[in-house]
Amino acid sequence: MATVNDNYLKLKAGYLFPEIGRRVNAFAEANPDAPIIRLGIGDVTEPLPEACRTAMIRAIEDMGDRSSFKGYGPEQGYGWLREKIASHDFQSRNCDVDASEIFISDGSKCDCGNILDIFGDHNSIAVTDPVYPVYVDTNVMAGHTGEANEQGEYKGLVYLPITADNNFTAEIPSQKVDLIYLCFPNNPTGATATKQHLQDWVDYAKAHGSIIFFDAAYEAFITDPALPHSIYEIEGARDCAIEFRSFSKNAGFTGTRCAFTVVPKTLTAKAKDGSDVDLWQLWNRRQSTKFNGVSYIVQRGAEAVYSDEGKAQTQALIDFYMENARMIREQLTAAGIQVYGGTNAPYVWVKTPQGLSSWDFFDKLLQTVYVVGTPGAGFGAAGEGYFRISAFNSRENVTEAMRRITEKIQA
Repeated sequence: MATVNDNYLKLKAGYLFPEIGRRVNAFAEANPDAPIIRLGIGDVTEPLPEACRTAMIRAIEDMGDRSSFKGYGPEQGYGWLREKIASHDFQSRNCDVDASEIFISDGSKCDCGNILDIFGDHNSIAVTDPVYPVYVDTNVMAGHTGEANEQGEYKGLVYLPITADNNFTAEIPSQKVDLIYLCFPNNPTGATATKQHLQDWVDYAKAHGSIIFFDAAYEAFITDPALPHSIYEIEGARDCAIEFRSFSKNAGFTGTRCAFTVVPKTLTAKAKDGSDVDLWQLWNRRQSTKFNGVSYIVQRGAEAVYSDEGKAQTQALIDFYMENARMIREQLTAAGIQVYGGTNAPYVWVKTPQGLSSWDFFDKLLQTVYVVGTPGAGFGAAGEGYFRISAFNSRENVTEAMRRITEKIQA
């Protein structure tokens, strides 16, 4: 008889965002006239930049001519896109990243989980708390954890609480860990990391032979020029870090799917016999075996992000969402709610008022003002008592959601 991967049975309830969807759908069915505004899942709402759309239309026309038709592309991505990424996103910031170290993919969420394919089963793993759930759940699925306790914490993971007391930045652990997940600007708290903070992590990783998984999916929303956009701006990071990037939020590719991962050719880890193994070679083999690449049409659209028109249009999108974040942050603050984030990230991290739990506040907003956010407890035990509000929505919806919430609180 066929058997299942029992590790999936250890997963707590449903994945956070489908659970939100289930609750919202149940409420909507019972209240079909309720004008629900969704500020929960971090999905974009504004159209793709015109430069990207134009490039994709041209690419479709290429596919209609035998002389320019494209079949299977390189699993690592087309060279012309990798070169643009290396030049504009890294070398322009004095990061030593070569185009050959960039792997195009269909999403940083996918890569954050798939990267575990090239690492062993006995690494000690550190995650922040609260945390983007994918980091934890994919390790559970891979069999890297034990069972979860009553707080939802899995045995075998090292949890690094990020709170208002430490400005929502993870403190260096006292014990040795092998794999470290860091996300800055942070999802869900919107916190950022200084160069010195990342230097401390790089120094720790190099001293202990650790690998940092650096999720920089929201780097385009950084407005403070003193803050690093890439971990490769930090000395020594090429020897200890893998970086994940995405076109989803800056250029609106959530439904188009294009991202990339950087694996430096200087990066190694240990085999069982103690020898050093080149991680670039392993990831290249993994992608070549399990992935057939992102479509030519989508990659042409992503390439257009780096044109003069694409840069201006992408920046306009970023500015639009950051204005939403400013409105959310300032109006909630004026209503007497404690908020964090929203200045270098598109998320506002809210302290739930009146001592409400995260899910109770979720239900209250849904049922009384028809606004959907994300309960902080869904991101980890330390997220209890907090609530994430996304700036990814139309100006009209954000304005109306803030009116409803602030009027309810002040009533």
